[in-house]
Amino acid sequence: MSEDTQNIENTQVVDQLPEEETPVADGNAERIAALEAELATAKQDILYAHADTQNVRRRLEKELADTRAYAATSFARDILSVADNLSRALAAIPADLREDEKFKGLVVGLEATGRELESVFGRNGIAKIESVGQPLDPNKHQAMMEVPSADAEPGTILIEMQAGYMIKDRLLRPAMVSVAKKPD
Repeated sequence: MSEDTQNIENTQVVDQLPEEETPVADGNAERIAALEAELATAKQDILYAHADTQNVRRRLEKELADTRAYAATSFARDILSVADNLSRALAAIPADLREDEKFKGLVVGLEATGRELESVFGRNGIAKIESVGQPLDPNKHQAMMEVPSADAEPGTILIEMQAGYMIKDRLLRPAMVSVAKKPD
């Protein structure tokens, strides 16, 4: 064969090869694109699952911290009545009996018990709400009655009938109060 004829045949063969390989190359490219899309979806799903796991962990840690912080809430509510009764007992003792030698030991003991109870409350994050002279806050106070007053601004607490308490940043029991109103 002549050289020109052989070059023409080689050119035809070379021209034919890419045409035959094109469907295979397109199939591989499509497969690669599909696999890359699946990989991207799988990566996105893993990121979502990881974020969801972190959110669940944070929520459970917060719930656990709240449970620890406020575990004594129901016990604290129950013991508040003891504190109230002790305060009433101390307030009911007349001044002349406080000085009497027969009752002095009892009074000193009751006062020491009251101080210890306040100390225990403090160690457990239980604090008394200051009410008298403050404006009425429905989140901390329960208005039991209104009293006409020319001296105080309307809505100001004049009398505390029962002390209110907070446990850390939550209301344990609202203070029952009497609130000033404009005189008639």
